[in-house]
Amino acid sequence: MPETDDTTGDLPTEPPERAALRAEARAFLEAHAEPLLEADPWEVAGFPDEEEAHAYFERGRSWQRTLAEHGWAGLTWPEEYGGRGLPGWATRIFAEESARFGSHAGFIRASMAMLGPTLLEWGTDEQKRRFLPTMLSGEVAWCQLFSEPGAGSDLAGLAARAVLDGDEFVVDGQKVWNSSAQFCEWGFLLVRTDPDAPKHQGISFLLVDMSSPGIEVRPLVQANGSAHFNEVFLSGVRIPADQLVGDLHGGWGPARAVLAKEAGFIGGSGGGKRTTDRLVDLARRFGRLDDPVVRQGIARTHSRERIVALMGQRLRDVVRSGGPPPFDPALTKVFASDSKVHTGQLAAAIAGAAATASGPDIDPVVRWVQAEVINRYSISIGGGTTEVQKNNLGERSLGLPREPRSDKDVPWRDVPRS
Repeated sequence: MPETDDTTGDLPTEPPERAALRAEARAFLEAHAEPLLEADPWEVAGFPDEEEAHAYFERGRSWQRTLAEHGWAGLTWPEEYGGRGLPGWATRIFAEESARFGSHAGFIRASMAMLGPTLLEWGTDEQKRRFLPTMLSGEVAWCQLFSEPGAGSDLAGLAARAVLDGDEFVVDGQKVWNSSAQFCEWGFLLVRTDPDAPKHQGISFLLVDMSSPGIEVRPLVQANGSAHFNEVFLSGVRIPADQLVGDLHGGWGPARAVLAKEAGFIGGSGGGKRTTDRLVDLARRFGRLDDPVVRQGIARTHSRERIVALMGQRLRDVVRSGGPPPFDPALTKVFASDSKVHTGQLAAAIAGAAATASGPDIDPVVRWVQAEVINRYSISIGGGTTEVQKNNLGERSLGLPREPRSDKDVPWRDVPRS
């Protein structure tokens, strides 16, 4: 298939069915989406003010609602759950057309990309009917409740406990680094249900109403004053047993599905104004466009953005057509993580001392630079650290020997923990 034209998104030899969908998508976006030129290119998602943060979250929800109302949410999802049942290429076409606009679903899109396909694969028919339509419409937002203070990179070591009491699970424990948990109506939760089994075999995957008695969400304030992350405490939280996804004690399977989707999403996410374009604008603003070192850095950013985009496109196209992933999704995340470090350091080098400014009236451009610097290691940690992802790639994709594990067949309750 010919390369997509970066300016128009047109494919000269595109089959009629695809061309028709592209025209339909373009008409919808022109009627409802924010033109990219009108979007603030220097907007950052970290807001020290809670009301601003909530408003940003709700703008994403509003766009997701607009997509659903006009039939553009869940293009490849089955029609009975609110989708359109289209082939995988439909999502790629819509993404190409959307790149020319500033509207996006934000966090709603990220959580949907992780949980939606997992429920389609692992959920019961009743769970799909109950949860997928409201997820697609943005009516219900979901947060991930996986990591714990003692179980981050080694997620399978989690200690949050769930005990089956009749037709309900009773959950006690703590979760951490839970993005937007303060704004979400529901969460997907990993718990320990069999402490006598090895750590990967005694985990269950539950869906929980975040308004349930016994749930407390506490913000974690970051370096820029925002509180995107939270810690969540669960004390005697009762969850109906029919909200178990997959088998009892078999939650590592759906958890792995979520983690793979998360790595692929983080590695392939994008849209709106490219980081390359922002860096060019930044260099122009600070008179550095002719600096050969800066130019080389921008060229590197451009090439890496294109590589990540092509990797993500190939991965999505194959998976949505029903084929196996052409490569491990962790590869896109590792590559994107390294690219994020590069762009953050390049932005700081271009802006120089101006990037250290502070105060309530800080220039939005400087705020963007500071966010790039502060967050340059964020995706190296979130969704599984780069070190863990490299281990996974080495063992699963390259066939290298697995790291020695002394706890492989040891009951979880007997594994030493700090």
